[in-house]
Amino acid sequence: MSSRIGELLVRSNLISNQQLRKAQEETRKNGKRLGYNLTKLGYIKEEDLADFLSKQYGVPSINLEEFDIEENIISLIPKDVASKHQVIPVNRSGATLTVAMSDPSNILAIDDLKFLTGYNIQVVVAPEASIAEAFERYYEQQEAFDEFLEGFDDQNIEYVEEGDLDDIDAAAAEAAPVVKLVNLILTDAVKKNCSDIHIEPYEKSFRIRFRIDGVLYEVMKPPLKLKNAITSRLKIMAQLDIAERRLPQDGRIKLKMGGKKEMDYRVSVLPTLFGEKVVLRLLDKSNLQLDMTKLGFEQKSLDDFLDSIHKPFGMVLVTGPTGSGKTTTLYSALAELNKISENISTAEDPVEFNLAGINQVQMHDDIGLNFAAALRSFLRQDPDIIMVGEIRDFETAEIAVKAALTGHLVLSTLHTNDAPSTVNRLLNMGVEPFLVSSSVNCILAQRLARKICEECKEEDKTIPPQTLIDTGLSPEIANTVTLFKGKGCNRCSDTGYKGRIAIYEVMPVREELKEFILNGASTAELKREAMRLGMKSMRQSALTKMEEGMTTLQEVLRVSVSDNF
Repeated sequence: MSSRIGELLVRSNLISNQQLRKAQEETRKNGKRLGYNLTKLGYIKEEDLADFLSKQYGVPSINLEEFDIEENIISLIPKDVASKHQVIPVNRSGATLTVAMSDPSNILAIDDLKFLTGYNIQVVVAPEASIAEAFERYYEQQEAFDEFLEGFDDQNIEYVEEGDLDDIDAAAAEAAPVVKLVNLILTDAVKKNCSDIHIEPYEKSFRIRFRIDGVLYEVMKPPLKLKNAITSRLKIMAQLDIAERRLPQDGRIKLKMGGKKEMDYRVSVLPTLFGEKVVLRLLDKSNLQLDMTKLGFEQKSLDDFLDSIHKPFGMVLVTGPTGSGKTTTLYSALAELNKISENISTAEDPVEFNLAGINQVQMHDDIGLNFAAALRSFLRQDPDIIMVGEIRDFETAEIAVKAALTGHLVLSTLHTNDAPSTVNRLLNMGVEPFLVSSSVNCILAQRLARKICEECKEEDKTIPPQTLIDTGLSPEIANTVTLFKGKGCNRCSDTGYKGRIAIYEVMPVREELKEFILNGASTAELKREAMRLGMKSMRQSALTKMEEGMTTLQEVLRVSVSDNF
């Protein structure tokens, strides 16, 4: 932007002489345009500058955010030319191409564009930041998108339809590029051992993130214009109503990959401010680990847990946040108990994996089939072992406790922070202390910590012993232990972590603890007594994994809290 414009801005009292000199000085330093530096320094708003230039040169101003420019228009000006002259093609009408510029006085750029495109150039003014944002949206994102799709072959992917889609009008969602992109997202997630896919629309962007080893990573930003088509394609595959965009929906997608491997995706659609967010949970049967000895239990904790699930009656509770591996632990327990002589029924929401020999029931709250209703039915079905997906309310808790007290083994989950606090959670629901103490056999709390990548594992000498002592290690161990970390390599995508290991806190409800429960002890008192009786806390379990070189101190601090009472 010429110094003449700067002088005109001063004359119009939009900026001062001193501000102009400061902006010119910045322009000499960073090579950026004068307008960019004036707005960056806060001397004038971008909108005011665009309006001034519009009036000065007699050309209209434009708000690029309100436009959705077609790909064939963008392709008229190559990326390097658009970057060089800071222009965005907006529209074509006959032999005239309309371009947005922040500096309409740049005659050289206009002549260059006219020669390059063969069109007459009509200029409109837009703020420099808007042009930069549009450049990112139309050039950078499209290029990344094309690279992402390049060379991808989706011929080995077979969508297993479980319903009739003939009545659904979904032409946009069935377009070849969209189908190919959705297939790519679903298969790429499997290759990267992803547990969840997040497809998220925002006001000016659209991103896709994968949760790998418990942490979210952004993998791509498709063009914003594909937002509705991608969402509709996923909803069609999951047998959902594509016309309903105001209410949450849940469904399931089944894919066959390479003709053999079957993958299930649990689909959740949630309406947000700028469109529908879709989250897919990957359910890979081939990766389901049902061998309890390989889950990450320390030997004593495993012995305590096995002892409690092999009792003829009582309740075993597994607690932890969403995605902490509770389902895997419960399925492992069921696999251990699954014998011809046992009648096992489960109430789940949703059923994540099908287990042969076990009667699994999917919950449907909308028709009245909830955990409490399923539990009542189970008790009329001559049960031996019952699993309830989650105890959420007093009604479910009451029926589960009564079942545990009348000769049945009941397995279930709760959402609490650790094993001792589960007792008070049940009491808060309204279950009497004497019922809790007499029905609960064992409470297990768990988290998942990332494992150090074996390919790039190296010794970590950066952590002082005092830091380890502060986290709960004894001074003797803190001064002698060898710690490890992942340097980062191709195998772990430079994260230093590959795979996860479970951290367990197993609290058997022994006679001494029952007395504490009956006397209304606090969570801290229960934890203190349980640890005195030999319980290994979550922090201690995590530190053991760190001592064994399986995980890092950072992960210990991420998944566990201090045992200080």
